[in-house]
Amino acid sequence: MKIQEFKLERYFAKHEFTAKYLLSSSDCDGLPMQQILEMATDAELSLWNNLTLGYTESEGSHLLREAILQHYRIKDIAQVIVASPGELNFIAMNVLLEPGEHVITVSPGYQSLREVVHSLGCEISFWRPDPENWIFDVDDLNELIRKNTRLIIINFPHNPTGSYLTGSQMDAIIKIAREENIFLFSDEMYRKLTISEMPELIPACDLYEKGISLWGTSKTFGLAGLRLGWLVCRDIEFLKKVQSFKDYLSICNSAPSEILTMIALNHSEKIINPILERIKFNIQIFQAFVDRQHLIERFISPRAGSIGFVKLNISGSAAEWSDRLVKQTGIMSVPGEMFDYPGKYIRVGFGRADFGEALEHLSEYCSK
Repeated sequence: MKIQEFKLERYFAKHEFTAKYLLSSSDCDGLPMQQILEMATDAELSLWNNLTLGYTESEGSHLLREAILQHYRIKDIAQVIVASPGELNFIAMNVLLEPGEHVITVSPGYQSLREVVHSLGCEISFWRPDPENWIFDVDDLNELIRKNTRLIIINFPHNPTGSYLTGSQMDAIIKIAREENIFLFSDEMYRKLTISEMPELIPACDLYEKGISLWGTSKTFGLAGLRLGWLVCRDIEFLKKVQSFKDYLSICNSAPSEILTMIALNHSEKIINPILERIKFNIQIFQAFVDRQHLIERFISPRAGSIGFVKLNISGSAAEWSDRLVKQTGIMSVPGEMFDYPGKYIRVGFGRADFGEALEHLSEYCSK
């Protein structure tokens, strides 16, 4: 298997730990470990204090999977497997797909949602939104279905546009998948970050027998350093194949990460509510920045998640502009080229406490 370089991750590797401001991060500020431990009950603290650093259960600890299922209608821990989110995406595609099969995926999107599929020799069609409002039309998805379509990949809240679906749109997608007997892989990494009046979507795994839901700690919880995520699915045979594939990769999870994740899941509102308030506040100050600057040609406020995709009023490419920006100001932005999207776009992340400070420096740069 040969796979293309992950452009976005290589771009972050170049700038993320040297830039002063991260204007385009999809994750929110990382929480201190002590803050998580201060939320813990006595029983949870006992697990932490008596932790031994041996191997863990390959599918994820019993207690962790029970904590995960608090957030789903599914209540059988056999229908959950835990690993890093990127690993689970990689394994799922390898388990589900054969060369020559057809896959539909959202675009623009996180590169792994298409590149692993491409590396396996599958045919890919892209479900794209209307750039005037970032709304995905389910009728457009339906037109992409072929006789050999094996998998539909969706990602809502959407990276990078901040688009979201209504419940009726989600029902329509599942109706298409069920009628055609197609698996539905739902990247739900920004789940619960609902910042508009749109209701929170029910996870795909709770709605469809071939729905596969991916979630984790990095976006919603500000705990990217734990490197944990999970797949939830009703198809036990699929999950058994995922677990067997995992034996060739990480085998099992980090014991400290499992306990910290369990605590975070058990006290999720204490973590998520402040993150939501920060995102909403940063969107407001960004809108004020847009209103007084000529840099942004179009800003469609995200409906959910921690990011938006904005069109720039610049000469040259977004990649060239972003390169100059980070060199001259220390502000890192992610150009649309990292998502293979045409036009002069950058992703903007609203989850950082220093977002307003970054905007002040960006405003000074624009006024020179």
